Amino acid sequence: MDEFEVSPWNVSGKIDYDKLIERFGTQKLENSLLEELKNLTGDLHLFLRRNVFFSHRDFDKILNDLKNGKGFYLYTGRGPSGPMHLGHLLPFIISKWFQEKFGLNVYIEITDDEKFLHSENLDLNDTYRFSMENALDIISLGFDEDRTFIFLDSEYIRNMYKLSLRVAKKVNYSTVKAVFGFKDSTNIGMLFYPTLQIVPTFFENRRCLIPEAIDQDPYWRIQRDIAESLGHYKASVIHSKFLPPLTGIEGKMSSSMPETAIYLNDSPDIVKRKIMKYAFSGGQATVEEHRKLGGNTDVDVAFQWLYMMFEEDDRRIKDLEQGYRKGEILTGEMKSILIEKINGFLVDFRNRREKYRDRLDRFMYDGKLAEKMWETFYDR
Repeated sequence: MDEFEVSPWNVSGKIDYDKLIERFGTQKLENSLLEELKNLTGDLHLFLRRNVFFSHRDFDKILNDLKNGKGFYLYTGRGPSGPMHLGHLLPFIISKWFQEKFGLNVYIEITDDEKFLHSENLDLNDTYRFSMENALDIISLGFDEDRTFIFLDSEYIRNMYKLSLRVAKKVNYSTVKAVFGFKDSTNIGMLFYPTLQIVPTFFENRRCLIPEAIDQDPYWRIQRDIAESLGHYKASVIHSKFLPPLTGIEGKMSSSMPETAIYLNDSPDIVKRKIMKYAFSGGQATVEEHRKLGGNTDVDVAFQWLYMMFEEDDRRIKDLEQGYRKGEILTGEMKSILIEKINGFLVDFRNRREKYRDRLDRFMYDGKLAEKMWETFYDR
């Protein structure tokens, strides 16, 4: 029996990502594919170099479309259940990188409907408020406002409904019950919701690439089963690992457990306190033992966060790993390095966020891609 669980609504246990590839029937993001991408871009993002995005469906077809001049577009999303934390940023950071490298359109779905339907504690006013704050967080990463469209399901449903009906007609109850584990007590809104997450994969008449955490893959299994029967491409997907919670390497950060996460609105003092207090250590019980035996970077959360997200320099990250394993770098020193990196990132982020506050409408209603999507939709 597997000791971990990964679904759109629950991630728990120590995740074996190789087993997860087998369970979900995806493919490992091999070095050969990354080398092909590097030949087209000149470099690779940290998330790709360090296997943060580790799995895929049909990424090879995305590369072929690029080489054949067909291009592609990007689609990802956010479930607005509360303030965003660092772990939520992974798909948006890599989407921005792809957008910059290839001049791509990016569609970002804010699933306020799903969060309202799934949560007993959120009403539509809550999900709307979180949606707008999350959308501002996302655009503050620096997306191109002429090539990015952010939309709330509850608002954009008038444009998506015809196509969502076509999707719904192709998907039966037994399928969504088997894929998502729905029960007889599941409300009927949740049964219909997957159709709305599938619809943006048909926004353009070319292939769509979805950068997402691996827990979202069940939606794309259904999409890929029905896409061609609707005259569209099967979605291509690249899956990310989870930035581990501060409290250890099992599961993922949780919005309901503040001690597991660093939020985008956490002050420098809060960041320091959380990391010093909660970040799980791979070091020894005493300084003397650590100097003698060294630490384990595989379970040290401060190192894992630096490796996966915050230390760009490959040589520097290798030095940190070797120094920690040899006992030359202490746990407190590793945590201090991470604190400085995160606070630097968050200061820059919040400065940009204030500048983007008055530009949100450009991404949602008034920009070039936004206007195109609001005024015209594919009636097919």
